[in-house]
Amino acid sequence: MKKTLFTALAIAALAFASPAMAQQSVNYQVSFENAVHHEASITATFKGVQAPVLEVRMARSSPGRYALHEFAKNVYDVQVTDGQGRTLQVNRPNLHQWNVSGHDGTVHVKYTLFADHPDGTYAGVSLSHAHLNAPATFLYANGLEKAPVQVSFTPPAGKNWTAANQLKRETAPLTFSAPDFQYFMDSPTELADLQWREWPVQEKGRTQKIRIGMHHNGTSQQLDEYTQKAKRIVTESQAVFGELPAFDFGEYTFIACYLPGTPGDGMEHRNSTIITSSQSLQTGMNPNLSTLSHEFFHAWNVERIRPQSLEPFNFADANMSGELWLAEGFTSYYGTLLLHRAGITSQSDYLGSVAYPILALRVSPGKDHFSPVEMSQQAPFVDASRSVDATNRTNTYISYYTYGNAIAIGLDFTLRTKFKNLTLDDYMRLLWQRHGKPEKPYTLPDLEKALADLTKDPGFAQDFFKRHIYGKEIIPYEALAKQMGLALQTSSKAVLGWEGLKFQDDQATIAQGTFSNSPLYKAGLDRNDVLLTLDGKKLTDQKTLDSLLAKHKPGDQVPLEVLQQGTKKTAQITLAQDPEVKLVPLEKANQTVPKDAKARREAWLSRKA
Repeated sequence: MKKTLFTALAIAALAFASPAMAQQSVNYQVSFENAVHHEASITATFKGVQAPVLEVRMARSSPGRYALHEFAKNVYDVQVTDGQGRTLQVNRPNLHQWNVSGHDGTVHVKYTLFADHPDGTYAGVSLSHAHLNAPATFLYANGLEKAPVQVSFTPPAGKNWTAANQLKRETAPLTFSAPDFQYFMDSPTELADLQWREWPVQEKGRTQKIRIGMHHNGTSQQLDEYTQKAKRIVTESQAVFGELPAFDFGEYTFIACYLPGTPGDGMEHRNSTIITSSQSLQTGMNPNLSTLSHEFFHAWNVERIRPQSLEPFNFADANMSGELWLAEGFTSYYGTLLLHRAGITSQSDYLGSVAYPILALRVSPGKDHFSPVEMSQQAPFVDASRSVDATNRTNTYISYYTYGNAIAIGLDFTLRTKFKNLTLDDYMRLLWQRHGKPEKPYTLPDLEKALADLTKDPGFAQDFFKRHIYGKEIIPYEALAKQMGLALQTSSKAVLGWEGLKFQDDQATIAQGTFSNSPLYKAGLDRNDVLLTLDGKKLTDQKTLDSLLAKHKPGDQVPLEVLQQGTKKTAQITLAQDPEVKLVPLEKANQTVPKDAKARREAWLSRKA
């Protein structure tokens, strides 16, 4: 997600810059002579340098991510010269910085970038495309953050590439500009033999353009179907907030790359999103559209309705926020809801997706350790970060995506059942008017005040935040679901636990750390322990385990023979109830649905556009 404020005023301001500022500029030339081996050749030119020592850096973090990624590891063959072509002295104070002295106000930095991970965070270069996330690609200079930026791309010989990004198009081929450093670093680019679709959206006396630039192996007919469904998602998203954002340059671009071997990802930016997947439109139409739905909702929530804790975005360190339960979690909730409102997914499939966050809270012990605010602050440790040593996150962590999704479900149901004619849509619209449209970053107290003002019940808002946002109390989903005309069904099956098991060589191995509320944990078992027999029968495969468990009920004690660190032992395990839950209409659970509950359910699920 994007971590900086930017409005059209920033573009206009360039015309009124001071003489010293106007002389500053940043230019990048990018070519791909060795694309077959995933290399890009880049020359960065910094003009109007005023500091005696120019600090040239590679970012350590990226908009939409919170952990450190150390992009400098893929930069090499660095050559630094001045405006006259003279080689300059370079000092390396750390691995992500080059200090340049003795310049004449102009510094050219030529370097090679290795790029072979084309997702929302990193970069990927091959003969078929160049997929460039800016922080993973471009060196930048401290002190030139307000300077205008221009970038030009030269495709490999014989390639007729076009480019999809949110930058301003210039007259020269494949040349683009940005008003400043923050906007440029938030602007990924996909260069390929792209297929394009676009349509205008008219509202409130303005016309804006929505574009799709797609790199895939599918047919034009599949892209047409994708485009028609994307239009419906855009319309339903627009209906939640009452309007589209005022996109810079009047455009929003979906940048999609669906090729075999492509890492699956989605990353929102201010006026674009980049969506990647190895699934084609033929096999993954709806999953790919689900990512599109989530990322487009970010055009309001996060890109403009922004936490103060993420302003400005820090490219040199990890970014911590206590508001990701709303920024990411509420977006996850709407991503799937809008897919259903747009008529793309069935009611049963959508209700299945709603049940998942509720199940996760029921199962995970993490809710006993951290509140949603504290869980959000864990993001630098978990958001695609890398570590070698094991952690206990099985027992201490719930994704802020999942936790926030569950809070959104609970708050939406609460507003619809406790207050007349109020919904989570109304809450998001109020946040848009107060914080998104004027681009005024919010704090946690701002979120609580908005809920108080919406409901005209400050006591309710204070209690909700105290219990469920700052606190660890779980929302009463079952009771709320019934008032929404839904039944939260549970299973009566007996299970060993909720951990994943790996079956190999006629035995079962615990594939992960065990949950502290699981029978396996309570029996003293953990990751890599081997389950040999249950109730005297060998555990050769999942079918055998299921048949053995079917003979028992939750609460039964059963002998389990295990191999733990090379030693055989027998443990008595107390079987638990399967935590699986399903959300179904009351009618399908053979219960009578009251008229008011049915009306709430239909209002929740119906199209709004």
